[in-house]
Amino acid sequence: MEKGRTFETVVGVFVLIITVCFFYFVYSKSSWKSVDGYKLVARFDRVDGLSEGTDVKISGIRVGKIDSLEVDLNTFFAIVKFHVFDHIKLPIDTSASVSTDGLFGGKYLSLSAGGSEEYLQDGDEIEHTTGPVNLETIVSKFLFSDNKKKEDE
Repeated sequence: MEKGRTFETVVGVFVLIITVCFFYFVYSKSSWKSVDGYKLVARFDRVDGLSEGTDVKISGIRVGKIDSLEVDLNTFFAIVKFHVFDHIKLPIDTSASVSTDGLFGGKYLSLSAGGSEEYLQDGDEIEHTTGPVNLETIVSKFLFSDNKKKEDE
């Protein structure tokens, strides 16, 4: 009888260790953990698809994450606040855009480094921004412009 309980205890401890390792792995690879780095701000006319915790990437490589999204009540622009890793030094003429992973992939904030020798500091704002491309708008313009051409003929 004791031998069976010992086996159950060993299996239980093994399962518990595997569970802790799994959650540690998921946490370390996810956007849940905090990002050490400096804070930046960017303003966009639209930020469709972005949310808190979304990746910030340069050349497709994650270099930070989005902390918050707000609306400027005076201009009605979207204010994106995000962190970038400390070891990434961005020139002051860096631009930001909302990009998509593939045709139907998720959105992320893409940064394109400029060529200036001065660097962005904690709390600075990226001046050059581009909102997301709206596929529905492009398709509707194409369809309606094609119909209008046919009506004019």
